[in-house]
Amino acid sequence: MAKITRKGCLMKLSHVLSTLNQIEKSKFITCLDKLCSSAASSDEVISKALSKVNRQIKDASGSEITHLFNAVAIQYQDSIREKLALSDASMALLINILTRDGNGIARISWIEQLYTREWEALDALAQQIQQDLDSNLTEDYGHAHRLKIFRDCLNVAYTNDERINRQANITDDERSILNTLAHHLKISHDEVVAIEHLSEPIKAGKQTVENCLQELRDMGVIFINRKTSEVLIPDEVVTVLNQIQGKELADKHLLRILRVLSDAELSNILKSYGKRIRGVSRGEKISTILHSGIAVRDMLSRDLFDEADNQNKRKERLKQLIADLDIDADKIGFTLDERIDVILQSLNSAADREFDAISATGYKEMFDSLVQNFQGTDATGAPETLVQRIRYEYELEETEEINVERLRALSITPHDVLYLLNNDEVKELRDNLKLPRKGNPRTNILEAFANANDKLIENYAALAKRDLSALKAVGIEINEADIGVKFEEATKTILEQLELDVDEELRKTINTAKDKADIIISISDDDIIIGEAKTCKEGDFAKYSATSRQIKAYVNRCENQGKRVAQVLIIAPSFSQDFIESAEMDTEVNISLLTAEGLKQIHDAYKAKRRPNFSARLLTKGGLLKAELIAKSI
Repeated sequence: MAKITRKGCLMKLSHVLSTLNQIEKSKFITCLDKLCSSAASSDEVISKALSKVNRQIKDASGSEITHLFNAVAIQYQDSIREKLALSDASMALLINILTRDGNGIARISWIEQLYTREWEALDALAQQIQQDLDSNLTEDYGHAHRLKIFRDCLNVAYTNDERINRQANITDDERSILNTLAHHLKISHDEVVAIEHLSEPIKAGKQTVENCLQELRDMGVIFINRKTSEVLIPDEVVTVLNQIQGKELADKHLLRILRVLSDAELSNILKSYGKRIRGVSRGEKISTILHSGIAVRDMLSRDLFDEADNQNKRKERLKQLIADLDIDADKIGFTLDERIDVILQSLNSAADREFDAISATGYKEMFDSLVQNFQGTDATGAPETLVQRIRYEYELEETEEINVERLRALSITPHDVLYLLNNDEVKELRDNLKLPRKGNPRTNILEAFANANDKLIENYAALAKRDLSALKAVGIEINEADIGVKFEEATKTILEQLELDVDEELRKTINTAKDKADIIISISDDDIIIGEAKTCKEGDFAKYSATSRQIKAYVNRCENQGKRVAQVLIIAPSFSQDFIESAEMDTEVNISLLTAEGLKQIHDAYKAKRRPNFSARLLTKGGLLKAELIAKSI
C-alpha cells in the first residue's frame, strides 16, 4: 500500500485525490479503470490490487488508487505516450511548462500567461534562427550549418507524409531519429522546438491552452479544481511525463550541478551548442544552459570537458563532482556512465532525504532567517529579496503567498532554496549568520538550523514547564513570550521524527482566526488526530473546561471538512487528577493525554531502534497514556 509521506506533500497523487470531489477525479479514475481492467487478465499483481477494492475503483480510497496507479505505471506511460504522439506541438509546449518545478499546482489564468510568455520566447528564437540560416552561406559544419542540416531533415519528415497524400506529421520513429540527429549535431532542445515551429507554427492563444488542458484531463494526466480554477498535476504523473520527454533530471537539480562547475566548464557547454560566451557573466551562463534544455547526460559525458580530456580525466572529474554535490554513495561506479547514473539517481531521490534531514520547524526558521538576512540582486543588478528570487525562479504567481507550507507542497526542499542563491551570495549569507567558514557553506547553514531544533527536543521537558533558567543553562536563549510557539514547533518535530504525517496543509484549511488547532495528524485518507500542545509553568495542567471548548470547536470544523476525528491528543508537562478524570468521562470526543516527558521517552526509544515499530494508533487508546509501555513496544 502506498504510504502518504510524513511531509504531507500536497502534490503526491494520494493527497491530490483527497482534495478533489468525485467529478473532478472522474476522468483519471476512468482512465485508470480501463488500464487495470485491460491488464488484469495477464498480470497477477494488478488483478490482486483490483480485488482489494472489489474491482470498484470509483469507491477506492486515495491510497488504494495510488497503489493501483503504481501497479499499472508501465501501461499508463505507454498509453499517455501513444495519445501525446497524436497531439500537436502546442501540447508538447504546455507539458513542458506543467512539468517544470513549481508548476504542479497553478491557476488556469496563470498557466495561460506562462504559455504566452513561452510562445513569445520560442517565436523570437525561431526568427533569430531563420535569420542565421538565411545569412549563413558557408558549409563549414559550424553551428548555423548544423542547424540547417537539422531543419532540412525535419522538413523531409513532414513532406514524406504529403508525398503519399497524408497529413504532414512527425511519427514516433521519425522523432527518435531526429532526436538522435540533434544529439550528434549538438543542437539544444529549445533550438529543436524553434526549428519545428518554423516548419509547423505552434498555436498561440487562450483557446489553445484551454483545449490542451481539457485534452490532458480527458487523458487522465491532470486534475482541474473547478472551485479554485486550479490545475493540479501529481508528482508521480510528472515523473511519467519527464520519462516520455526524455528528461532525466529536474531543472532545480540540474542547477545544483551547474553551481559547482567552473566558469571554464560552463563555457565549454555553451560553446558545444554555439551559444555566446564572450562578455557573458557566470549567472547568465547558468541561466542560458538551464533554459536551453540541454540533456544532462550529454553535458556530463561530453560537453563540459575540453576535447583533449581523455576518459580517465573525465571519470576523475565526475568523482570530484560527486564529492562537491555531497552525494553519499556506497559505490560511485567505475565507468563514466556508471558515475553519471550515481549523480542522477541520487539527485532524483533527494527530496525525501532532504526533508528528513531538517524538521518542518527547522525549515521555517531557516526560511525566516534567510528572508531577513538575504540581500541579492537580479539579472539587471536591481536589489532582490529571497521571496522575489523564489517567485521568479519557480514561476510562481504574484498573488501567491510564498511560505514554507507552500514550498513543501511544491516539493521545494531547504536545499533547493539555498541552491537558488549563487555561491558568493551563500558565502555572504553564511557570514551574516556568523557560521563557521570551514566546509560547504550551504551545508553549514542547513546544519545550523537542524541542530538548533535538536537542542529544543533535547530539553523538551524544560520547554514544556517554561523553565527559562534550565533552558538558558544549556545555551537556549528564548523570550518567555515565545515559549508556547517553540513548544508547539518542537512537538511537531518529534511527531514528524516518529514518521507521523503532520499535515500542515490540512491544518491551514481548517483553522480560522478564532479556532486554531496546534497540530493535525493524518492517519488515513479521512481519519485524523487533533493535537494540542500545552505548556504549564507551575503545577499540573488543570484547565479542562477551556481546553474542552477549544478541541470541540476544532472537531466540528474537521468533521465539516469531511474528516473523521479518530482521537484528540493533549500533550502537557503533567495533568491534574480532575483533568484526567474529566477527559476519561467526556462522551463527546475521544481524548488521549500524554506528558511531555512521556512523548520524549517514546521519541528516544524510537530513535534507538534500528527498525522501530510505531503506529499513530498507539496514541488513540484514550485516557492518560502509559509512555513506558508504548516505548517498550516500539
